[in-house]
Amino acid sequence: MLRHIALAVGLLLAPLQSASAQQTQTALVAGGCFWCVESDFRRVQGVSDVRVGFAGGTTPDPTYDDVARGRTDHLEVALISFDPARISYDQILHLFLRSVDVLDAGGQFCDRGQHYTTAIFATPDQAAQAEAAIRAAEAELGQGIVTPVRAAAPFYEADEFHQNYASSAERTLTRFGWIERRDAYKSYREACGRDRRVRELWGESAAFAK
Repeated sequence: MLRHIALAVGLLLAPLQSASAQQTQTALVAGGCFWCVESDFRRVQGVSDVRVGFAGGTTPDPTYDDVARGRTDHLEVALISFDPARISYDQILHLFLRSVDVLDAGGQFCDRGQHYTTAIFATPDQAAQAEAAIRAAEAELGQGIVTPVRAAAPFYEADEFHQNYASSAERTLTRFGWIERRDAYKSYREACGRDRRVRELWGESAAFAK
């Protein structure tokens, strides 16, 4: 347990690091609201970029509205680009699994529906590591988890409105009023109970919950 905590703390709270095209690898994960996954991993040492979008469905070129209204079978996902000299794929997955509710098959936190469910989309080269990460998470929790390892799928990037939403100073009309997007995100995340549930589930191993 202490090793897991040290691993998580040592990788967090750093700005995005640059990485050459030759160094960069990617991890594609679904963790409920893609803004939350993006915001979390932008704080990780060795991560050079995070883009949000959709994957896992059969409808070509889905829009945010299509996915949000359940008109496709895509999931909200984050494509995490990282420098393997600074952080490994195994470490990315370790953090990811401890930042979501791996016991919830109906969505994540206050966001319900198939498009908010969790998954790891793994290439053939990544599949064994992804399966091992699932087994390690199950061993730590002492029970089976519902987050599946799925085959790599096309990534459809969401429009610019949804990119880096959690840090945007642009104003938008939300249920919290006409406010900056970063403030809307902060209010949404708190109201949704994401960090509270992650702490409840993972305890001191929770990767990003404050």
